[in-house]
This record gives sequence, structure tokens and C-alpha cells, in this order.
Amino acid sequence: MLLHRIKIIAALVLVVLGMAVFVATLVRAVWYAPENSTYSLAMKSHKSIVVPKENPVHLAIPSLKIDADVQYVGVNAKGHMGVPNNFTDVAWYQDGTVPGQVGSAVIDGHVDNGLGLDGVFKHLANIKIGESVFVTTKEGRTLRFIVSDTREYAYDAVPNEVVFNQADIVRLNLITCEGAWVAGKKTYDRRLVVYTTLQGDTP
Repeated sequence: MLLHRIKIIAALVLVVLGMAVFVATLVRAVWYAPENSTYSLAMKSHKSIVVPKENPVHLAIPSLKIDADVQYVGVNAKGHMGVPNNFTDVAWYQDGTVPGQVGSAVIDGHVDNGLGLDGVFKHLANIKIGESVFVTTKEGRTLRFIVSDTREYAYDAVPNEVVFNQADIVRLNLITCEGAWVAGKKTYDRRLVVYTTLQGDTP
């Protein structure tokens, strides 16, 4: 009889612990979910002539083992660039430059999710100058970009004119969150921008 009671109590304890873990996970996912927007776009945007077959469909960074599909986003209701609706894809700012055309094409991605699981750009900070970034277009071209610089900015001080509007050469800029989580703002306090320039098509 005593052993039976012990088994029942143990089972109840496990159930209570399981419910506690579930509730804690749910609360973390709700309150710590990465923001649904990134950078204020209250400025002029250098927009390319959009040719659908040249739009990007895939992004690869071999050195970081990144292999991601590309979603298309614009500006959300808050006036910010949108982000992917999941943590495995990246998102291209379709109201700006098309990758491969003169100007600053911009692609962003999550660093993690509300459960603390790695996002597509979790290790973007590890990229090094000179490494390759590949973008595949709808028509099957693969464009090779080379990392030229990496910079971190305060989340509310991203230099949009530099990130979005340089129209001198063919650029691709990658953006994600960095730094410490600010619960009151529901965002990280830093932004990482990886600047790259086009080196040409791959065979």
C-alpha cells in the first residue's frame, strides 16, 4: 500500500513539474519573442527596376552552413522593415534594390526565437571579411558576394542611409539582432550589419 501511494505521489509530482515547464516555456515564448520589425524606414529608398526573374529565392553562406529560402517583405504598419515569418528563412526588402543590381539590397533574418532556439542568423557575427555569400535568383543565376565589412549599431541608431540607400556599386547587406534582450522593448539592444559587394556570377 505504501509503495502504491509513493508511485501516485511521484506521478503527481511529475505532472505538476511538466505543467510548470510548459507554462514557463509559453510565457517565455510570448514575452521574449523577437520583434516583428527591425529598422525604421522613414527615409527615401533607392528602388531598382524590379525584374521578377531576377528576384532572389535562396541565400547560402557556406562558412556558416547557412542554406535558406528567401521571403519577400516590405514596410509594416509601424514603418519598419518586415522580417521572416519563421526562423529558418531570410527576408529580402522587396521595396529596395534587387540583389545583383546597383544599389543596396537588404536581407534580414532572426537570431533566435522565443524558445531560445537558433535562428537562421544565429552565428552571423562569426562571418569574416573576404568570405562568400551566395544569392540564387528565380532564373537560376547564382550571384557571389564578398564580405567587405561588419558593423554593430544600437537598435535605434541603425544608419538607414548607409544600409539601404548606397547606390554606387552592387551591394548586399545582411542584418540581424545582437546584444542583450531588452524585455521592456521586446527587442535586442544591438543590430549587426554585414556589408558585402558583388564579385560576379558563379559558373
